[in-house]
Amino acid sequence: MALHFTSEQRLDDDVLEREFTLGEIPGILWTPASAPAPLILLGHPPLGLRTMYPRLVARARACSVAGFATATIELPGSGDRPRWPAAEQARADLRRAMEAGEPVSDEIVDALILPLVDKAVPEWQAALDALLSLPEIGGPVGYSGGVISIGTRLAVVEPRISAAVLFAGSFVPRAIFEEARQVTIPLHVLLQWDDEGNDRQAALDLFDAFGSKEKTLHANMGGHTGVPQSAGDEAGRFLARHLK
Repeated sequence: MALHFTSEQRLDDDVLEREFTLGEIPGILWTPASAPAPLILLGHPPLGLRTMYPRLVARARACSVAGFATATIELPGSGDRPRWPAAEQARADLRRAMEAGEPVSDEIVDALILPLVDKAVPEWQAALDALLSLPEIGGPVGYSGGVISIGTRLAVVEPRISAAVLFAGSFVPRAIFEEARQVTIPLHVLLQWDDEGNDRQAALDLFDAFGSKEKTLHANMGGHTGVPQSAGDEAGRFLARHLK
């Protein structure tokens, strides 16, 4: 798939922001003035790049200060990409179970997450192929963000990713626990202790399952969007240690 830049603007801290398309997939690349730069892939939930933009650009700017380029892509079925009826049905089933106060079944979690992982991971790999061919991007590569199941699969199948910061806070299918045992790269996992939509015990069990010799769990009090600045700074230091 060919990468085509569709717009560019220079942010006030000398970060170059360029929107691109990779086939039918929209994405954004942020590069610092100091090129070539190591690359961090910014993961995010399937809420659409426009919705997530304020948080993504804040993360990109923080990474740029540390000398990293960052990139993200629109997930399947999100934003302006074609609707994905199976995913919408799975989200509806999840909402119904949660509103009824019922436990979320393995079937619902599998239907919600596994097809997304199967579809998104090859797209992330195609994006990585295209981005690493740009002169302003050097190695190595890190991954930072959610969906944690996508990050887990990428850590297993993508040898170019040498460290990952994973955000707990999404449902985890049982099959992903098996994949987690095959992860060997250094990991830094962020967990919000009072995350209203997250099964805390599942997040702890997943951390336990990761096969990495170096893995850190950074847990903070507060809800899903209340990650303190200090936790973000610590994650940044982790990536700098492994990618610089």
